[in-house]
Amino acid sequence: MQAAHHPSELNPAKLAMLYKRQLELCQVKPGETIAVVSDLGTRREYIQATFAAADELQADAYELCVNSIPGWTKVGVPTIGQCKGTLEALCHADLIVIFHVPLFARWLKTVMDKQVRVLMIIDAPDDLEQLMSPPGLKAAMKHADSVYAKAKTVQVVSEAGTDLRWQCGEYPVMTQWGYADEPGHFDHWGGGHIHTFPNEGSASGRVVIQPGDIIILPYCRYVTDRVELEIREGHITQIDGGLDAKLMRDWLNDGKEHAADRDPFALSHLGWGMNPQARWYWMGLNGSESERNRASARVFPGNFLFSTGPNTQGGGKRTTRGHYDVPMRDCTLMIDGKTIIDSGRLVDPKMIVERVRR
Repeated sequence: MQAAHHPSELNPAKLAMLYKRQLELCQVKPGETIAVVSDLGTRREYIQATFAAADELQADAYELCVNSIPGWTKVGVPTIGQCKGTLEALCHADLIVIFHVPLFARWLKTVMDKQVRVLMIIDAPDDLEQLMSPPGLKAAMKHADSVYAKAKTVQVVSEAGTDLRWQCGEYPVMTQWGYADEPGHFDHWGGGHIHTFPNEGSASGRVVIQPGDIIILPYCRYVTDRVELEIREGHITQIDGGLDAKLMRDWLNDGKEHAADRDPFALSHLGWGMNPQARWYWMGLNGSESERNRASARVFPGNFLFSTGPNTQGGGKRTTRGHYDVPMRDCTLMIDGKTIIDSGRLVDPKMIVERVRR
């Protein structure tokens, strides 16, 4: 059964033009092969738009549809590789366009190691248009990458009471600017954020999540009451608060594989957003349907993205289901003592990109 989708403001006939612009950003050239990885819930018009755009750019495209609907709340689902020949085929593509989340899955690392470009498209049509990477975003993200890659110690504080520190260097920095134009690069159409995983056991302190912060995984909701987290040796050791604290505690507890399993409570990727096309209040305007909030809630400029759970995307060994993503507002982030974000505003001029009116 085709998944139901809400109507979009974008004229469906514009999709092919939009996809052509996106594939041009991905440096698609005549004669290249695009492997389209879909699933049982993928919008058919997205497949058609990809094919039409590839035709216009004289590239060859084919579809590989997997027999599942990978859940938004489950990461690391191996949709590729179990069927013989699927992984080999993708390793020979120039660009993979995938319509579900491949992050934390082993096959993704395999194809990226083969220098295949990978573009993830998981957002609603209106957001694809609005969040398309504006001029200057890639340069700003590359600058942020160079800053974060040199970081030794990061501290995040807020007036609400957050005071978290961690060490960097054990894991690579991962940066997305909204298109997959470089060999071996993974990106997310609508992206514009950066993160790395803290050194094992190094994160400690306190995180206070406050009303207006966003739970983007596994729920899709604004936080309504204060959540206080104690963090020791890289793990959340205490969760205090009301409804939002209970939702967090129970989800993470349910992710435990045995009574002593601490992996769901480990800190995962930590970073910030920089795409000027996004606004934190869009869930208020567009509702809490996940398709309307996948990129936008993560990438708005100056948010601090806090998360828990797996770290295999950075080369770590944690594969837990207990993944929690929380873009937080009004935080101050300092790298080796230098302020990068001040109370939710980017202060490094090289990280500030002008918004394009769309």
